[in-house]
Amino acid sequence: MQAGPTTPDDWNRHWSQYAETNALNPAQVYRRRLIFDGLALDATKGPRRVLEIGSGQGELSREIKGRYPDLELVGVDLSQTGVDIAQAKVPDGAFFQQDLMQPMAVPERYHGWATHAVCSEVLEHLDDPLTALKNVRTCLAPGGRLLVTVPAGPISAFDRHIGHRRHFTPDSLGELLRAAGLELETVHGAGFPFFNLYRLLVVARGRKLIGEAAGAGALPLTARAAIRTFSWLFELNSARTLRGWQLVATALEPKKPS
Repeated sequence: MQAGPTTPDDWNRHWSQYAETNALNPAQVYRRRLIFDGLALDATKGPRRVLEIGSGQGELSREIKGRYPDLELVGVDLSQTGVDIAQAKVPDGAFFQQDLMQPMAVPERYHGWATHAVCSEVLEHLDDPLTALKNVRTCLAPGGRLLVTVPAGPISAFDRHIGHRRHFTPDSLGELLRAAGLELETVHGAGFPFFNLYRLLVVARGRKLIGEAAGAGALPLTARAAIRTFSWLFELNSARTLRGWQLVATALEPKKPS
């Protein structure tokens, strides 16, 4: 899918630089609402065991455990810095460093373990997302639900700075999940019109956003005002539309023949 060589992303540095800005991002709050709706944990009967693929700094893991204290949670991430931050935030979770291009190296007890998995804003960073999805299937229980979010729409200078290789369409995301051997359940866009507008402003900011997000100084008052405004406007977004630039998909690990 990706032509030509690319430079490996330094996620230890990214998580150190962008932790605070990432937490303020109104798109994160909106995206998590979509994730919880898609996971449907409230409707699950029996054990709930969640795998977060690309657990980053543990913000989503902490929210999952905050809402559902009794479920089991495992997170994997390429960055040891991210793993350490996440483990400190969620002491009763289990976090492991994992290169998704390699077979899953988590303890064997987690093979075929996850009833639910989340892979949020990860696949766009990978040169070979198909291999990553095939590898993580090792940890999915038969019938386990995988929820994926990825961006659509134009790629900004900031996106490229943090390693976006591609953005997706509903069709290309669905094809990827099927090619990995998963049973596609749903795929759709979300966030029209205000998430799209937010993304256009990120594109317009260009490389200026990179220094601001990295903490080269306090965020300008205009940026803080924009964050507050979009936090409110995102309440008015459509959660299911092909025109939205936030893509959400759910897929199932096939059940073994009886």
